[in-house]
Amino acid sequence: MIKVFGHFSPDTDSTGSPLIWAWYLDQIKGQPAQAVLLGQPNTEAAFALQHWGFEQPEIMTDLPAGTPVVIVDTNNPSELPEGINAADIQGIIDHHKLVGGLETKGPIDITIRPLACTATIMHDLIGAQMAEAPRGIKGMMLSCILSDTLEFRSPTTTQHDRDVAEALAADLGVEIGDLAAQMFAAKSDVSAFSEAELLKMDAKKYAVGDKTFRISVLETTAPQQILSRKDALVAAMPGVAQEDGADEVMLFVIDILNEEATLLVPNALVKAVAEKSFDVSVSGDTVVLPGVMSRKKQIIPVLSL
Repeated sequence: MIKVFGHFSPDTDSTGSPLIWAWYLDQIKGQPAQAVLLGQPNTEAAFALQHWGFEQPEIMTDLPAGTPVVIVDTNNPSELPEGINAADIQGIIDHHKLVGGLETKGPIDITIRPLACTATIMHDLIGAQMAEAPRGIKGMMLSCILSDTLEFRSPTTTQHDRDVAEALAADLGVEIGDLAAQMFAAKSDVSAFSEAELLKMDAKKYAVGDKTFRISVLETTAPQQILSRKDALVAAMPGVAQEDGADEVMLFVIDILNEEATLLVPNALVKAVAEKSFDVSVSGDTVVLPGVMSRKKQIIPVLSL
């Protein structure tokens, strides 16, 4: 049985894309496959699963050596199980930059394309056989694209992502604005999560000079719900950084509707990174970054010390 999974702290794309590809392998290619997750999905992903009629996939806690796997929505070993190089990696489908470090037992299929969403790539790879996809698979594909593009607001959005999403919505009889509003409302309700859980919810490690940062992003239509917990979030940062082997946590609260990010600035190190990276002057414990919406395109590429 091929295990299909994305990265730790699964968002909507890393929850939906394994389901899509496992369906394709199992039902179209005749290769038994199972979608699994590397952790609890976020609230938006959980909403999408329920909305499109899926049970939450099993959370995989152990990856025995030799297990056949397909990796989606990442190619970064630090976002994957420790034993990933001992697995039988059979394919990678991703839309992030090539990081390196994965080892395979032989030649494999790798597709990495400069699109906003893994599900868009899968739509292209599946091609004409999308006509055989059940409603739920098409719906998850649409939800993945709307999530990763922030309903086409993100600078990572391409015209092809938009075209695929609009075609899927027309096929499903879904109003994109209504579905996106429901998804973003689900994503914005973080009341049930502790500060540490919020900092871990959507985070990637990244080295800046000789320092390692956990770059956490929370996308929301209600930023004040998160920013009202600023002091508690700052207090939780050292423990989360230590747990992840990082020097600091940088938390960006993305305001989807106003298309801006607020960065929490807990100390002099984060202040120095913020001022040099974003050409701003920081006078308090937060700084607003107009137009910053994408970690992949607007945050990680510019970080410097």
